[in-house]
Amino acid sequence: MSSSQYSKAKENDKSKKSFTRLLFGKLFGGKKELSIFEEEQVQSPFRTVIRTFRDNKVSMTAFYIFLIMFLILTIGPMIKPIDLSFSETSQQNIAPGFDFLKFPKELNGKVQDIAIGPTFSLGVSTDGDLYIWGKTRVSRTIDIKAEVPKGMGKIVKVAAGFDHVLALNDQGEVFAWGSDRQMQTTIPDYIKSLNNIKDIEAGYQNSIILTEDGYIHYFGNAMNNDYNEFNEYQGQIKQVALTADAVIGLTFDGQVVYLGMMDNSYTKIPENMGNVIDIAATATTVAALNDQGQVFVWGNISTASDGNEAQVVETDSRIIDIEGGRTHYTALTESGQVVAWGRNYYNQASVPKELSNVKIERIYTDFYQNYAIDENGNIHVWGLKGYLMGTDDIGRDIFTRLLNGGRMTITIGAVAVIISTIIGVIVGGISGYFGGKLDMVLQRISEMVASLPFLPFAMILSSLIGNAMSATQRVYFIMVVLGLLSWTGLQRLVRAQVLSVREQEYVTAARSLGIKKYNIVFRHILPNVISVILVDATLSFALSMLTESTLSFLGFGVQPPQPTWGNMLYGSNNSVVIQNYWWRWVFASIALSICVICVNLIGDGLRDAIDPKSHER
Repeated sequence: MSSSQYSKAKENDKSKKSFTRLLFGKLFGGKKELSIFEEEQVQSPFRTVIRTFRDNKVSMTAFYIFLIMFLILTIGPMIKPIDLSFSETSQQNIAPGFDFLKFPKELNGKVQDIAIGPTFSLGVSTDGDLYIWGKTRVSRTIDIKAEVPKGMGKIVKVAAGFDHVLALNDQGEVFAWGSDRQMQTTIPDYIKSLNNIKDIEAGYQNSIILTEDGYIHYFGNAMNNDYNEFNEYQGQIKQVALTADAVIGLTFDGQVVYLGMMDNSYTKIPENMGNVIDIAATATTVAALNDQGQVFVWGNISTASDGNEAQVVETDSRIIDIEGGRTHYTALTESGQVVAWGRNYYNQASVPKELSNVKIERIYTDFYQNYAIDENGNIHVWGLKGYLMGTDDIGRDIFTRLLNGGRMTITIGAVAVIISTIIGVIVGGISGYFGGKLDMVLQRISEMVASLPFLPFAMILSSLIGNAMSATQRVYFIMVVLGLLSWTGLQRLVRAQVLSVREQEYVTAARSLGIKKYNIVFRHILPNVISVILVDATLSFALSMLTESTLSFLGFGVQPPQPTWGNMLYGSNNSVVIQNYWWRWVFASIALSICVICVNLIGDGLRDAIDPKSHER
């Protein structure tokens, strides 16, 4: 080599310094940076493999991507643990996005009224203009924003239900739109002729009109809400509160009354509450506020670990207003401070610290969103903003399930490949070295296992087991089955390599030294066929993840509610889901594809780095 060529090689060596070189240098190298010629003489075979793999840009990129995914899937579930029992009908099939609380700037400083739905909100300005924001498509066919009636005039009040809306204008006219599956938006003709409407309320499948003289006019699903139209309190009602299945009234004389016929938890109204001035409700509880600022809560109170509706917080001043969401309450004190309590799954009960520095005059709460209006008319928001990757058919967060499901899929793949690799190496090593009858027996056993149709056999086993196993036991079972049925290919590769290596001089020398046969196989021969083992292990890892996903996709793997990437894809065999709810399968598909591709590329890189014949210096 000429001096110019040597200088050029030296410069190229220096130019290769990078983050990866520094990283691996700290882990495997010394303090002195050597030239490629010096390094050639002193580095160990292991360091040579690392260096060669490191120089493979494609494999290194795949390695970093897989490492990042692995860290996310390891740490992520700790930060966002999954509640396997969780479901929320109000959050079904919501598209990705964080626009639940993105109110129009034109409304700031001009709020007259706000109504909150599961994924959308409506605001009325002091000019009577109506604004709608958030995820307004509440089903495949209903879009709250697109279906607003024309010619409503100047709006003064709005009410949002599960998937329908009521609006009241300054002429006392009521308008309704959205879902009408229980006639909750079909306004009876006699209501249209009323001229003393005081308030409007919208519930799950019902609508309520309250008049100045204390009469309730109800339309929609009366059975689901146990409402008795001919209740004894007609003409006495000042205010109405709706749970998911009940109607509660507050009379002019400060008495809380149940407006149904059934005997249930809502009828157990606390005694000696005094003069009640305000009532509110969550989906399952009722709260009453008396003129002394005391709050009383009853109903089907949650026992969740993150709080419940009965844990009323202490305040420095008297509470003057109370509002109910889906699972929490917010209250406004006389001093203008806001407090909240109840379940806090979406941080809906965590009042922002900045609100302690302003005086709030009005609060609006429903479902998982909150709005507070300060003395200057500015709007403050907190609660559920939306979902990064949307939700599934029972309201579960796709992102949370993707994290926890990915960890499960990778764990199943890793354990399965460990089992199959151990069996394959042992069988292949022994069979290849000893040969003879032992080889024949082991190969016939391998052929019998290989002849089993994998997917049908696994599906039959899963069907036979049925519900006999718990969810955890079923996961272990799948790991073991995948491992026990996927070792045959590796053992054939190991056997072939051992057959070619066992006649080498170093093996003959080991025999002449009296080294035990099993030590020769596992300490001398197998290290020299490690490249085959590593490459097959990486490919098998990817294949095991795909197989688990296939089984779960077909309904024979890990069963919901325990998530895996496979059973998250299960819904994609429905054409409705594919066409309308793309986020339910796209993100899991992308994550699985990236992970499998990265593992395969890492395997290719390791093969090239370990096998000196596969590359040139």
